[in-house]
Amino acid sequence: MAGEDASGERGDKRRSDFDEDMVRALARLLDETRLTEIEIERDGLRVRVARKPAPVSSYKPPAEAVGLQPPPGGGTGQSDPAQHPGVVISPMVGTAYRSPEPGAKPFCEIGSVVKAGDTLLVIEAMKTLNQIPAPRAGTVGQILFEDAQPVEFGEPLMIIE
Repeated sequence: MAGEDASGERGDKRRSDFDEDMVRALARLLDETRLTEIEIERDGLRVRVARKPAPVSSYKPPAEAVGLQPPPGGGTGQSDPAQHPGVVISPMVGTAYRSPEPGAKPFCEIGSVVKAGDTLLVIEAMKTLNQIPAPRAGTVGQILFEDAQPVEFGEPLMIIE
C-alpha cells in the first residue's frame, strides 16, 4: 500500500519518496563512475550511498617498470617505491591517464627528461581532468600505473631520478 512501510504501518509521506529503486540507481552510478560515495538531498531528505574501496593488495609494478636499474643505494631486495626520494604520489582519488586524450601521445615515457612543473599525467576526478606536475626536474625512471587505472590518494605513480 502507498504510504505504508515494510511493517504495514503508515509512514511519513516524505520518507516513502526514497525507495529501493533510487538507492539501487545510486549504487549503479557508483559502479559506473568508480566513485566510492555519492550523496543527494531532495526536499530536505538526504540519501548517501557509499562503499569501502577494495583493499589494496601488495604493490606489483606494471610490466614496463620491470627490469629497470635498482634504486640508488644498491639494494638487492625489492624496495618500496613510496620511500624513493623521487616518487610522485597521487594527490587524489581518481582515474590516472598518461595522455591528455585517448590516442594522444603520452605526456612522458620512461627515460623522458622533465622539468619541475611539466605535466606528467592527468587524474580524472568527478569529471574533471587534473594535471599532475613534476615536483622536480629529472628523468622518468619508472611509471607505476597503467593507463586508465583507478588510483588512490597517496599511491606512488612515478619515480623521477
